[in-house]
Amino acid sequence: MYGSQFVDLAYENNIGYFITDLFFTRPWFSRLLGGLEDSHFSARKIAPFVAQYGIDMNDYEPSQYQSFNQFFIRKFKAGKRNFKPEANVFCAGAEARYYGFENFNAGSKVQVKGIDVTPTELVGNAALGAEFNEGTILIARLCPTDYHRFHFPVSGKLIHQSTVHGQLHSVNPTALRKKPDVFLKNERHVSIIENPVFGKIAMIEVGAIGVGKIIQSCQFPDSSSSLLFEKGSEKGYFLFGGSTVIWLLQKGKISLSSDLRENSIRGLETWIPLGDSLGEHRGS
Repeated sequence: MYGSQFVDLAYENNIGYFITDLFFTRPWFSRLLGGLEDSHFSARKIAPFVAQYGIDMNDYEPSQYQSFNQFFIRKFKAGKRNFKPEANVFCAGAEARYYGFENFNAGSKVQVKGIDVTPTELVGNAALGAEFNEGTILIARLCPTDYHRFHFPVSGKLIHQSTVHGQLHSVNPTALRKKPDVFLKNERHVSIIENPVFGKIAMIEVGAIGVGKIIQSCQFPDSSSSLLFEKGSEKGYFLFGGSTVIWLLQKGKISLSSDLRENSIRGLETWIPLGDSLGEHRGS
């Protein structure tokens, strides 16, 4: 696990955690790391990183990376990942390790592997959050070794974007045990999208320690606009660091894939490649 020694030091003892919470989770620290990863000097890390973690570079577009961050946001070659075309299929918008739970309890918290969350707390807005009470949550955890671009899981219309400011704790499992409310404390970007089949969907990109920026490829042309997009089109990307993408769906809109649902109940993540099915529309 990349960065495991730092995470163990930062979260497995009280002194390390105190220093981490006081300094390392602040946005300025991640911006500083991001600046280092943007430097030409950082390109020296790429070859050892690829070798250590067995990354198959044949899957990605060829490029002469000038920094580690350029490598970090590498793109798949055309055809290496394909989104399921059926309108009733909700696809993996990130290549990651997933949890999925079909039901929130209205007005109460749902525990996701020790993490208490409500829709309102995640989106940072009571009116928006109320749309997803008793709905479904999907959590995609990206490691630093992963593809770090995120995509729209369905076609539709982007109708809202906002930022919830906060800290930048690690999303490593070790850190989650120490800081179980990390998804409610970390800085995150919230979007609301509409789809004819699945209704309203909240898509939330969560920053983490070392993530200097969450870049949105899709932006409204002005504050009064909406934006149409196609399933599989790029929504944005994370610069250096582990990260998380969360989707909230309205009540009764999706039946999750059986392996994802069963593994999540058992407390196990399911690795799902970009574009694969996470579940299907339940129908009326």
